[in-house]
Amino acid sequence: MFRPNTRAVLVEAPGSQSLEMPDIPAIAAVAHGRGALVIDDNTWATPLFHRSLDHGVDISIQAATKYIGGHSDIMFEPFRQSKGLAVDRRGDPAARRLRRPDDVFLALRGLRTLAVRLAQHHQSGLEMARWLAARPEVIKVLHPALESDPGHAIWKRDFTGASGLFSIVLKPPPQKAVDALLNTVKLFGMGYSWGGFESLVIPFDCASYRTASKWAPGGPTLRLHIGLENVLDLKADLERGFEAFNAG
Repeated sequence: MFRPNTRAVLVEAPGSQSLEMPDIPAIAAVAHGRGALVIDDNTWATPLFHRSLDHGVDISIQAATKYIGGHSDIMFEPFRQSKGLAVDRRGDPAARRLRRPDDVFLALRGLRTLAVRLAQHHQSGLEMARWLAARPEVIKVLHPALESDPGHAIWKRDFTGASGLFSIVLKPPPQKAVDALLNTVKLFGMGYSWGGFESLVIPFDCASYRTASKWAPGGPTLRLHIGLENVLDLKADLERGFEAFNAG
């Protein structure tokens, strides 16, 4: 909702937990018509898979701790103690203030392998998403690159690839069943800062911080990051987790 003092609209494509895909060109048209800037968090796709400035975004930001770094070993967040990346198509000095020279070397190292890593994250992520969609324990897979996803048409129009981050909705079980799954998997670590080489999983619930819509997915939700491990090993790890889930 626009207010008289609204100066910028912040979007994230897709949302980093529930994975909704916003229509950035449509948002930009409305925002610019009201004199507001559009700031896009493009961490999920990176500029390799989504050229956000070409779709009406004014400032594109990324948490470089994730795919830019790629090795889970740098602190390079946008707008947090001047860490991260910001690209401003207007040439505004605001973007140039966000610098942390100490981590530039490690970010440059990550950029050298970004294209090949993202290609693998894309391939492995889709394979795992389709495999999970066929599991009886899973109600829904939230992944915009899947044809069944509500945001797929926007993703196909504006993006050239997908990363390894997506979410799943499990059938409603006792909480101990979800706990058993998470305690059983070995290759999927528990962690929030995705985008490195390793696979991760976290439980999440958007309900407490939703304001514009109601979050009622129909079951407990897990966010997965598919890393660079062999997908056969990842499937075997989750199969063991699902055995514990069903036993719980």
